[in-house]
Amino acid sequence: MRIILVAGARPNFVKIAPIREELERRDGVAPVVVHTGQHYDDPMSEAFFRDLEMPPPDHNLGVGSASHAAQTASIMRGFDELLDREHADVVVVVGDVNSTLACSLTAVKRGIPVAHVEAGLRSYDWAMPEEINRIVTDAVSSYLFTPSLDASRNLEREGRRPEDICFVGNVMIDTLLKWRDRATGNSTVLGDMGLAPGGYAVLTLHRPRNVDSATALEGLLGALAAIGSEIPVVYPVHPRSAKMLEASGLSDLARSTRGLVLKEPMGYLDFVALEAGARFVMTDSGGVQEETTFLGVPCLTLRPNTERPVTVACGTNRVVGSEPDAVVAAAKGILDGDVPDPKRQPELWDGRASERIVDVLLAREEGAA
Repeated sequence: MRIILVAGARPNFVKIAPIREELERRDGVAPVVVHTGQHYDDPMSEAFFRDLEMPPPDHNLGVGSASHAAQTASIMRGFDELLDREHADVVVVVGDVNSTLACSLTAVKRGIPVAHVEAGLRSYDWAMPEEINRIVTDAVSSYLFTPSLDASRNLEREGRRPEDICFVGNVMIDTLLKWRDRATGNSTVLGDMGLAPGGYAVLTLHRPRNVDSATALEGLLGALAAIGSEIPVVYPVHPRSAKMLEASGLSDLARSTRGLVLKEPMGYLDFVALEAGARFVMTDSGGVQEETTFLGVPCLTLRPNTERPVTVACGTNRVVGSEPDAVVAAAKGILDGDVPDPKRQPELWDGRASERIVDVLLAREEGAA
């Protein structure tokens, strides 16, 4: 069997790594990793292959940055040409980035079954490009691998066949469990910055709602100044955010914001070590909500919604929005001892999601042969 694994952006590499490794353990299977090049510089791409000890991708489409439409079209064109040369029995896509959507559409138009890992997640916020990608990818996928029971219920409500919905757990936790001890034991990131565990907060931002508006960015920087007066806030700046800070004329303000420590994007192991030692994390990233839930670190989600409600129901995540006063109040609440209490780990977040995914793929595809 030839199974193509598609990755295009930073979080995708974390998700395909355990699936590729599990496929390598099985007889009669040839995994093929395709990197679309949606994220392409070292901190956002090659560093993850090094940290996760993954071989280089078998193919790199090298699409680079562009508008959503142009990037999606470029990926579809490149992936279509690749499928002329590379036979595929199944195409596995992960997450909700443009690469996920583009390669799903390309494969299904060729009659190749698509497996979507992280299917069924819904924010019900159509202003998020990722929500469109999720819904369309789920609509064309033959395998719907869900990370949580609420995601399975979403798909059931949308009329998907029960036999296509497979609750397998969270594949990101497979990677986190494998590398957590090495990250926290070997990374020097805290010492390099002179930080002590529990003595700092972490921030990540990249969603258009937060970074595409100069007004929104300026408001958040004001909130960060208030928080930074009480605890240092380490901010690994996503390239999209850096570009928008520069374009809006707010780069100097960010650099001078009290307590805000700007850093280049980090590799996987350093960032896990940073998360694990944080007093709390502020983010608009879905994956960070999941990682902090598993690590038991308080998380403030700077969006009005989340497609991962299990992190609120089970874990340490609070959805606080991005209004500056609300962000400051929530952060100061944690500093004053109002810390979310994790109730339990979400079901099947046990490090074996990739094993269950591969079991389903092989059983069904071999049965259809």
